[in-house]
Amino acid sequence: MGTEPFIHLAGVAKSYGRGAKAHLAISDASFDVMPGELACLVGPSGCGKSTLLKILAGLHSIDAGTVTIGSPANPFDPARDVGMVFQQPLLLKWRSVLDNVLLPAEILGLPAAESRDRARALLALVGLAGAEEKRPYELSGGMQQRAAIARALVHDPKLVLMDEPFGALDALTREKMNLELLRIWRQSGKTILFVTHGISEAVFLGTRVVVFTAGPARMADNFEIDLPRPRTLDMKTHEAFGAYTRRIYKLLGME
Repeated sequence: MGTEPFIHLAGVAKSYGRGAKAHLAISDASFDVMPGELACLVGPSGCGKSTLLKILAGLHSIDAGTVTIGSPANPFDPARDVGMVFQQPLLLKWRSVLDNVLLPAEILGLPAAESRDRARALLALVGLAGAEEKRPYELSGGMQQRAAIARALVHDPKLVLMDEPFGALDALTREKMNLELLRIWRQSGKTILFVTHGISEAVFLGTRVVVFTAGPARMADNFEIDLPRPRTLDMKTHEAFGAYTRRIYKLLGME
């Protein structure tokens, strides 16, 4: 990881609406994400996590504070430098898996032959070699999300934003996808922001965890996760893992 933050937020606030009907989505969010981190944003529904992703993607403005991504020497263009993964894979059912992965490259007008080679390499990276010509309905839910991750990486973005990407999967598939994501992150070297409701998932995946609380929305804590890597599922039984989860439960008033 680098020595200067890739993402810097200071006093960020965002409201929807005006006057008495204004809804505070984010109140005073301040944290840094270093290059190559996998930072997890955790909190209840409606606490501003998805709004924050939209701000980082350049889709929402802010009402107060500052957001800096990249640097003058390494400028950041949200239209080109962001990859998105959502809770649902959102694959186009009439396109093959390979053509679904290629969609961002097509939209950005990237060289076709190079993009196709990169898409095939990414499908191999996410464990879908041999599935290039299948249609989405021929894939399981976990396989569809693997394709969605490959699609988010195909244009070589500097930042990958993941909004509850495994929330619709069954528990066992979700555990497998957590392990797969850690492998993909390690091999791709991307900076990832991962939104989740899952406290255990946030601690297991994250290099750091940013905790948001609701009513009114505010950032309650931001801390690094000092657990060994590569992470293994049996690590969830360790005392240090439990201490991190208890810290988050307490912040969310769940103790």
